[in-house]
Amino acid sequence: MSGNIEYKTTAQMRVMAQAGLVVEKALAAAKAAAVVGASTFDVDTAAAKAIAEGGATSNFLGYHGFPASCCVSINDEVVHGIPGTRVIEDGDVISIDCGAIIDGWHGDSAVTFIVGTPKSDRDIELVEETRRSLFAGIAALATASRLGEVSAAVEDVADAAGLYPLEGYVGHGIGTAMHQPPDVLNYRTRSRGVKVRPGMCLAIEPMLVIGTGDSNILADDWTVISADGSRAAHWEHSIAIHEAGIWVLTASDGGAGGLAEFGVVPTPIP
Repeated sequence: MSGNIEYKTTAQMRVMAQAGLVVEKALAAAKAAAVVGASTFDVDTAAAKAIAEGGATSNFLGYHGFPASCCVSINDEVVHGIPGTRVIEDGDVISIDCGAIIDGWHGDSAVTFIVGTPKSDRDIELVEETRRSLFAGIAALATASRLGEVSAAVEDVADAAGLYPLEGYVGHGIGTAMHQPPDVLNYRTRSRGVKVRPGMCLAIEPMLVIGTGDSNILADDWTVISADGSRAAHWEHSIAIHEAGIWVLTASDGGAGGLAEFGVVPTPIP
């Protein structure tokens, strides 16, 4: 995604943090609803209720015709799964992606978890290492001069775990729209990327697959599945870069819990 980057004031970042906390609550409600025997529609209903109770509106519902308030992707479904009648089974790897708008400012986040008893240790590793790759990228953002440093940090964790970034799908800028420049890649390229500056707000979102990074799109024109049927995970946070440091907008602790491993302490927005 190319174009002009939207730089935010601290006041605008504070509103984005409000939207981010609604997203955090919506994801928590969706995860609580994702039990064995529930449908993916039940999960979406829980997320939609939390968004409304938070005084926000969904930025997923109606986005290019998307029919729900969150994406629910199971096992080999990597991203953009449409909630419906599918019943959740024991051992399913579930990714939920959700967003909200307050006063025109967006938040966007995703989590992956295993329902019930994991099918394998590899599934556990998939979920955990994808989460770690996200926080490695956020940690790199704290000191990065160029955005490519974030991409490299995400790829390093993925490589060490033997996981593959989903090709063609990336993170993005966020603000008055859910998707804005610049793209945030999950792998290295020859480009160093744009210069990291205060005022930028970014959604970092590694989508990692146990098999290859190849994918297909189902007939619904939304659901992205791994080409070889292997399981996948998706984690995402929206992050603000301000004059004093970074703050994860979609985490009530500003990302402190996930960043501790990497020696980074988030700084609240002034």
